[in-house]
Amino acid sequence: MNGKNIVISCCAALFSVCGAVAQQRLPLSQAECREMALLHSEGLQQADNRLRQAELDSEIATAAYLPKIDGSATGAYMLPDMDMMGMELRMRGTYMAGISLTQPIYAGGKIMAGKRLARIGKESAGEQLRMARMDVLVEADNAYWTYIAVERKVRMLEGYCARMDTLRRQVDAALAAGMATENDLLRIEAKYSEVRYQLQKVRNGSDLCRLSLCRVIGAELDTEIVPTDTVVVASEPGRLVADMVGRPELRLLEKQVEAGEQQVRMARADALPTVGLTAGYTYYGNIKLGSTIDVGGGVMMPYTQEFRDGIGIAMLAVKIPVFHWGENRKRVRKARYELRNAELELQKNSRLMSIEVQRAVRNVEDGYLLVGTAETGLRQAEENLRVTGNRYAASMAPLTDLLDAQSQWQQAESNLIEAQTQYRIYETEYLRATGRLEQ
Repeated sequence: MNGKNIVISCCAALFSVCGAVAQQRLPLSQAECREMALLHSEGLQQADNRLRQAELDSEIATAAYLPKIDGSATGAYMLPDMDMMGMELRMRGTYMAGISLTQPIYAGGKIMAGKRLARIGKESAGEQLRMARMDVLVEADNAYWTYIAVERKVRMLEGYCARMDTLRRQVDAALAAGMATENDLLRIEAKYSEVRYQLQKVRNGSDLCRLSLCRVIGAELDTEIVPTDTVVVASEPGRLVADMVGRPELRLLEKQVEAGEQQVRMARADALPTVGLTAGYTYYGNIKLGSTIDVGGGVMMPYTQEFRDGIGIAMLAVKIPVFHWGENRKRVRKARYELRNAELELQKNSRLMSIEVQRAVRNVEDGYLLVGTAETGLRQAEENLRVTGNRYAASMAPLTDLLDAQSQWQQAESNLIEAQTQYRIYETEYLRATGRLEQ
């Protein structure tokens, strides 16, 4: 009975281990990779938080138009009593409670400028969120296609090693039969060692790419990722538009110029008069005035009067700056310099981004041509390998020709893998450069 329990326990443990291994295997398409990267990105979450902050700033700026209502309450206990023309003023437990209303009427345009600045900040935060989203998508695509490229090279080199192993056994058998030389076997061994060395390097690179992809999508580092979009088809790009109007970086620079204009208005508002209305009501009590009075016959009696009442007040305040040693004028000039710097920054970066867009367009066009060239080169290398293999089998070609043909096939296959995956990366970069990269 105990032995049966041990067997059952071992089976359960084995099934649990298999289940854990199965959980670590993750089939992943490009769309799923993008979605997981967007959900996991801390930078994107920070950009979203900044957008929420900007929305609150806009609401705060809107509240500056509205009247502000404040309440107050004060209690006081004063000792000693104060003498007021022979009478004692007692403020032991005096209290005051009031409510006030403040309404700005004119602030030199500062309130309107602040509202516009808050709106610009909100729009800028939205563009920053778009830019962060595009950066995440670019990083996800780069990690995904790079991992696919390295995995394809691993399988290609594994197939190459299998061919070399088969050829080595054939040459070894031919050497035993006296139909090959030691030199042929040494050449095979040297080439086989070289291919295995390349395979080990590519496997190490594949594991590093897998770790990078796991980091991007937020998966555990021991997750086995199985890409599903392994068939790369390079479709003709057609006519590419070198337009960057929708690019978030350009819009952010434009928003900086708009913000600079509002900062000039804010600085100018400090030199203009301000008008405000204040109204309030205060209720006070427990203020006592004590004295003695003559009730007749020379008899003096103590007398106390308590004051308990409320008062209302309304004020219209006008503040006019008169002389501040040129401070306000200098602030306006400083704000204008900052505005000019923002305009120059927009001008400089617009040219740089235009060059970047042109480069992205050129990369897509050249990448498509490279894919076609690599496909042609692979077909030629495969045909050359087939013909050379047949000639070698018929003893009409030396071993060196066969090894060269295999090396050319390996290089052609590697070129095609790199060209296809790089073309997909170029497509993503083109969409980002033109501001049209969306999931």
